[in-house]
Parts: sequence; structure tokens; C-alpha cells
Amino acid sequence: MDTTAKLWDLEKGEEVATLNGHSAEIIALSFNTTGDRIITGSFDHTVGVWDVGTGRLLHTLIGHRGEISSAQFNWDCSLIVTGSMDKTCMLWNAVTGTHIATLAGHSREVLDVCFDYTGQRIATASADGSARVYNAGTKQCIAKLEGHEDEISKVCFNPKGNCILTASSDKTARLWDAATGHCLQILEGHTDEIFSCAFNYKGDTIITGN
Repeated sequence: MDTTAKLWDLEKGEEVATLNGHSAEIIALSFNTTGDRIITGSFDHTVGVWDVGTGRLLHTLIGHRGEISSAQFNWDCSLIVTGSMDKTCMLWNAVTGTHIATLAGHSREVLDVCFDYTGQRIATASADGSARVYNAGTKQCIAKLEGHEDEISKVCFNPKGNCILTASSDKTARLWDAATGHCLQILEGHTDEIFSCAFNYKGDTIITGN
């Protein structure tokens, strides 16, 4: 592993910048919605916030005590959420890089995190087989999604934000009510663990992959 991230010009197929700053492999990458910032999550327990135009490191988010598994901006680019093997999720100010809150509750590693489209709710997926929903304003857990029989590797909101989809090593995906945490549907058919899932833009079709 060279512990770097690279920006590429898609039209020319050329490298634009190399982002140096991590001391271990990078496992999580995400652009903000305006495309001028990128975050990199690393096994060195830190997250880098970078300027896309210059390739300059703006902030290093330090606080996790384990490898970073997932990182994402909210829709208006004001917040960053990170998930870690230290069993926690952390909320950060995307502009200043300051730590806002630590969202605890999982008993094993947090494998994925995401915002809903409003940026006011956060969903987390864990190796403990559960997912959780947090209010980004109050920092409180508002729903627990329990029912999977093995770790959950992926979690996402539908475009409306009223449903959550999870993918699990128990060979199923589940659809949940985002407000109540009730399981609405169990999607069966895979013969091995499911690593990823997603809604289409309209929210009327789901894809799962293993």
C-alpha cells in the first residue's frame, strides 16, 4: 500500500494530484456535494479533509482509536460523519475540522455510516448485527434496527429518507422504517453474505451485491 489517494482528470485520463498525509492504507473516500472537498479515511485512525483544486490537506480529523471504516459529508457540506473499528461514530464540523460529538452504542466495530438527504439523521451499521439511527442535532439515538443474524456491512437511506436499507453477512438485506426502526421487508435470495446495497434515484428499486 502506498497510503495515498489520487485525483484524476476523467476526460484526459491523467493524474491531477496525489494526496499524501496518511501513514496507513486508505479505506474510505468521499466527495462533498459541491465537489470541492474530499475526505479520506485511513487505517492510521485519522480522516483527511482535502481541497480538490489544490490537493492541499486542510484538516486532519483526530479522535478515533481504531481504523476508519467509512466517512461521508452531509448534503450541505457542513458536517462529516465517520465510522471506526473502535465501535464509535463521530460527528465533525466540515469547515473547521473540529470534533462535535461521539455517537456510541454499538458493541462491535462500526462498518458503515451515512446521512439522510436532509443531513439531520445519521445511520450506522455494525459488526454487532444492528444498525442505529441518530439525530445529528441532538446527538441521540432515535431508532435501533435489530433483526440481522450477522454483521451489517452497508447501510443507506432511500431518497425520501423514510426507509433504510441494510446488507448483512446473514445473506439477507432488510428494509426498515427509519422513524420507528421496524423491519418492513426481508430480502432473501443470495446464497452468501451481502456486502453492498443501494436504492436507485427514485427509490423504487433496490440492488444488493455479494
